[in-house]
Amino acid sequence: MGLLIRVPLVCLVLAFAQFSDAQTTASSSNAAPSLEQRVADLEAYVNNSARGADAVNAPAGSNVAGPGPAYNAWMMTASALVLFMTLPGLALFYGGLVRAKNVLSVLAQCLGIAGLVTILWWAAGYSLVFSRGSPFLGGLKFAFLRGVDARPNGDYSYWVSQNVFAMYQLMFAIITPALIIGAVAERMKFAAVLVFVAAWMFAVYFPIAHMVWGIDGWMNGLWNPAAKITAIDFAGGTVVHMSSGWSALVLCILLGRRLGFRKEVMAPHSMVLCMVGTGLLWVGWYGFNAGSALAPDGIAANAFMATTLATSVASFTWAMLEYALRGKPSVLGFCSGAVGGLVVITPACGYVDPTGAIIIGVAAGIVPFFACTKLKSWLGYDDALDTFGIHAVGGTLGAFLTGILATARVNPNLALLTSTPLNAATQNGLARIIGHTLWLEQLKAITITILVAVVGSAIIGAIVRGLIGLRIAPEIERQGLDINQHGEEGYITS
Repeated sequence: MGLLIRVPLVCLVLAFAQFSDAQTTASSSNAAPSLEQRVADLEAYVNNSARGADAVNAPAGSNVAGPGPAYNAWMMTASALVLFMTLPGLALFYGGLVRAKNVLSVLAQCLGIAGLVTILWWAAGYSLVFSRGSPFLGGLKFAFLRGVDARPNGDYSYWVSQNVFAMYQLMFAIITPALIIGAVAERMKFAAVLVFVAAWMFAVYFPIAHMVWGIDGWMNGLWNPAAKITAIDFAGGTVVHMSSGWSALVLCILLGRRLGFRKEVMAPHSMVLCMVGTGLLWVGWYGFNAGSALAPDGIAANAFMATTLATSVASFTWAMLEYALRGKPSVLGFCSGAVGGLVVITPACGYVDPTGAIIIGVAAGIVPFFACTKLKSWLGYDDALDTFGIHAVGGTLGAFLTGILATARVNPNLALLTSTPLNAATQNGLARIIGHTLWLEQLKAITITILVAVVGSAIIGAIVRGLIGLRIAPEIERQGLDINQHGEEGYITS
């Protein structure tokens, strides 16, 4: 039986080696790798682990060094899916929820943020998040994407090209500030949006992303053995949803309420666009969540399943609450519940089993529902498209529930594997608190994220308001942003 398995495996090694460019990079002074080393390298490829033949003191080079074709193919697909979330998903979701006179302003803001953040990411953002530096912010090793080429960065993946990894993470950086515009829709200057986002990326997003995901980050409990807060965040509960949601609350308070708030009907102008946008968000979110495994492996498969279960349950739960309390389940309720489910499962999707995903789905349908329908009414803030209620409240809920429901049964990176050296989860104590007191570490990460987002956004908002002003003039707000800020109209009726 062993021979039957070994012969096809050796054949696969020989075929695989033809697609690798590593033979050109191996030192000519090294001996050719043995058959055993080549088989071990292929096993490393299949298992998403480091190549033994590429170790510093290895007697031979590796015929399968460099990126893995399947890994790059998956991550490029996931990158496109995450961009699909913003353009067109979020743009249409938000665009359908505003009034007809402001639909293009939302689309323009999404497009403007995509371009602006890409420039910042190239110049310094990627380096500040993913190069080694301090526990709070990375260095400038990769500024202007210098040295970011097809070779993998072993700090984050053994088989994904670093340039593909950088582009994947860029898509996260694009959608995060774009989420904020939902709270300030229909009343913020386009110039102010761009200035605020540019400063916010440096003051809020880059530091939080490095602390949570950077290899030496202060709150990276999974991969940093020296992390002071041993928290976990699979795909962005703190980094994406909490940072944007809590910042959105601050900014909408600084802006003030829309003219006619609670006096005029401000119903969505197109629930059709909203529904289309929701569907695109849901599809793209698989790249967001499953893609965060950085491999087409079992962890990605679990994230895919957990995302589907939680989102479906949350959408149904939200609409059924409306049915019970108001007598009618609305399409907006189904859409809001789906987005709420996507948000709450995000930090947990790679760490929870199916039952955990169902629990999260129910919670995601209930808690954000009351945040959007009751909390906003009680406190009186004008969060135009419920960014705070869904992303801040949902992201915070998801980060906390991750600490309660995470299990090493679906993600062995959370515990010591007997066949591998000590991993970060074992060295910093994470493995010992899974299923016990991890929720306390999650609360610490939640607190830090809220403080950075709220304080940073308040300071930046105040500065931008003093320099160029945040809000459009009242007459422009009444006429609509589309024609006044962009010289176009979304709909020509005559």
